[in-house]
Amino acid sequence: MKLAALGEVMVELAPQASVQAEGQAESQNKPLLAQSYAGDTYNTAVYIARGGVSVSYVTLLGDDPYSEEVLTRLVAENIDTSAIARLPGRCPGLYMIQNTPDGERYFTYWRGEAPARELFADPARREALKTHLLQMDCLYLSGITLAIMSDEARAELLAFLAEYRAQGGRVAFDSNYRPRLWASADAAREAVAQFLQQADMALLTFEDEQALWGDKRPGSCAKRNAGFGVAELVIKRGAEPVLLQREGELTAIDVPAVSSVVDTTGAGDSFNAGYLAARLQGATPEQSVAAGNRCAARVIGHRGAIIPRDEYLSAVAADAVAEVAC
Repeated sequence: MKLAALGEVMVELAPQASVQAEGQAESQNKPLLAQSYAGDTYNTAVYIARGGVSVSYVTLLGDDPYSEEVLTRLVAENIDTSAIARLPGRCPGLYMIQNTPDGERYFTYWRGEAPARELFADPARREALKTHLLQMDCLYLSGITLAIMSDEARAELLAFLAEYRAQGGRVAFDSNYRPRLWASADAAREAVAQFLQQADMALLTFEDEQALWGDKRPGSCAKRNAGFGVAELVIKRGAEPVLLQREGELTAIDVPAVSSVVDTTGAGDSFNAGYLAARLQGATPEQSVAAGNRCAARVIGHRGAIIPRDEYLSAVAADAVAEVAC
């Protein structure tokens, strides 16, 4: 099975422990920021690839050293970069993470000139990209993917998804609503609704759905998405049970307790990765929810969106041993 993820990679600055210089008062500690790379669909692509699925990442980068490092990291994760174009004189966007004591995260962004904002906009690149995407079994994108695109490019992508699905491809979508990226909530709702109607699987976060649609209860979210024609719906609710709706049935699946939550950055993205990797390799939706929960549990115990590869794979191996023992 082959999956392509479409979206944006940014430079990430994540807080680390403060450093106290000799003779310096504790109140003057200098905070440290670890530099890495992240972005919602990028995070998901990395963890899906680590889960054993063939992955292609689709974005636009610049010709700067940070863009070069992104490509190097993607290759190191065994992710196909052949569909990534590079724009001269450009560089990726940047974001900084702030955490509350319980690990909840807040972001500040600098991304106005990021090359990924031109995704699907250039006619020549678009036609080559369509050819590439038609070779995939599944496409994954998010509300952030839509929000950074121009209206024209978004319309082109929407039309292509209908063609892609008509030829047997499957589309997975996460609404991932970020109000600052949209001109208005109405514009966001219109775009998200259009793309949900072209989604075979929707992996949504209830908090985002509340902010975008004003849902009071998860049942309202499930009913609306059923009306959009989404056949397979997952509603993530943090530590509360995950809701799975399939064939008209709504099932609650418990989320195992996590002993230490360090940083929730990438929690939903990594859940999506665990779910899709399992699903594309033949697992049932219920088994895939469990895989998503395991993936997210590993990630929220670590600062930043991407756990170092060796550390993550060691955790996966330990989980496998524990399951066999049970």
